Amino acid sequence: MTTTATRDRARYRDNPSVTTVLRNPRMLTREALAGLVVALALIPEAISFSIIAGVDPAVGLFSSAVMAISIAFLGGRPAMITAATGAIALVIAPIMRDHGFDYFIATVLLAGILQIVMGLVGVAKLMRFIPRSVMVGFVNALAILIFMAQIPQLVDVPWLVYPLVAVGLVILVVMPRLTKVVPAPLFAIILLTGVVLLFGWQVPNVGSQGELPRSLPSLFFPDVPLTLETLGIIGPTAIAMALVGLMESLMTAKLVDDVTDTHSDKTRESWGQGVANVLSGLFGGMGGCAMIGQTMINVKASGARSRVSTFLAGVFLLVLIVALGDIVGLVPMAALVAVMIMVSVGTFDWHSIQPATLRRLPLSETLVMVITVVVVVLTHNLAIGVIVGVVAAMVLFARRVAHFQSVTREVRESDGGAAAHYTVEGELFFASSNDLTTQFEYTDDPDHVVIDLSRSHIWDASTVAALDAIETKYERLGKRVELHGLNASSVQMHGRMTRQLGGEG
Repeated sequence: MTTTATRDRARYRDNPSVTTVLRNPRMLTREALAGLVVALALIPEAISFSIIAGVDPAVGLFSSAVMAISIAFLGGRPAMITAATGAIALVIAPIMRDHGFDYFIATVLLAGILQIVMGLVGVAKLMRFIPRSVMVGFVNALAILIFMAQIPQLVDVPWLVYPLVAVGLVILVVMPRLTKVVPAPLFAIILLTGVVLLFGWQVPNVGSQGELPRSLPSLFFPDVPLTLETLGIIGPTAIAMALVGLMESLMTAKLVDDVTDTHSDKTRESWGQGVANVLSGLFGGMGGCAMIGQTMINVKASGARSRVSTFLAGVFLLVLIVALGDIVGLVPMAALVAVMIMVSVGTFDWHSIQPATLRRLPLSETLVMVITVVVVVLTHNLAIGVIVGVVAAMVLFARRVAHFQSVTREVRESDGGAAAHYTVEGELFFASSNDLTTQFEYTDDPDHVVIDLSRSHIWDASTVAALDAIETKYERLGKRVELHGLNASSVQMHGRMTRQLGGEG
């Protein structure tokens, strides 16, 4: 392996501690530059999400800064970026529209508390039930949404925007092959900004997206009555916000785990997201969750690996919007659009749609991936897409496994007379056992029937009820049934529920 290859592998595998980064000037520089790039990319995003939520741009900007700084200490996934997001903005917008800012902040606080509780009770363990096909669909849908979010910045704009975006894309593709000392996104932003200012070109910039705040955030306590009526107003939205935020954050953490080949503490990430949302609300922020686009800028495009980059992203964001707002406002949107387009290209799992991959995968796996992508793109809601994808995977899995159940019959003669021997093979649960009763020749069988279950397994009450029904049908014909070969777990389940379920006939 070459020295360059070894260095690249180390760059994408290490998960350095904060102490290690602070003692290593090269690592610290990498993390700091990554944080600066993320901060620049966060500004227009936070402003856009504030508009979606119906609040002042300062609400989204301060929420992003507070959450990035706090999650750097609290989160379980180093280098992941948490800030105001579009999904959260969509969920919480009706509260602002119908009830005002105080109820809006109260909802953020309650959602954060719910996330803390969910984290402590182990909701992160549910991640194990998300199939790989849903995860791939989640990643591909995110890439598509990131790209689609850039389209408004390319419509009805001066023609100079298009060559600026093209130059930015060239820089982002070529520069990493020449040097990684300075992150390509930061270089592209600085160069394009300089060119626009030098020639005095009039193109959309960050300042045109909304007014930046001029002072630091202050504590804010919502003025709402602590009554059941208030809980009825904010409760459903807070639950939805908590679930959407946790799902996006845990899925993003899993994605970063895969990209960096490291492991993160999902339980800590869950309650850490909750605390970050509470802190955001206390400073008048709109709350949020992990951001896939900015996280990919931080981890993939800039090579960050530690909490330092996340912390500095929040700090830089505060400095940029409060102290350097006039300068940041001059950054052309074309530069940020180029960065986000490359992030979308890098995020998409191109291997998943290659013909060779599609030929190898079962059709059901591909179908689940496509369903997840379509639902996410149509609803612009990652949580809905993931839930629908998981349900589709469960249905298709149950349908596939149900076909594994088979019954073979053989009539054997012995000194005690003839006996019908049935061998049942496969996993027996509601999908496969519902038709089990139709696989037996009740009237044609001799008086002795043996059902061999040594090659199967009883999983649920539906199977026990089916076996009871089979025995009952034979008993009504005066025939004796024996069940053989049940494993220990099946014996326990069958013994506990047999003849107790009703409706055996």
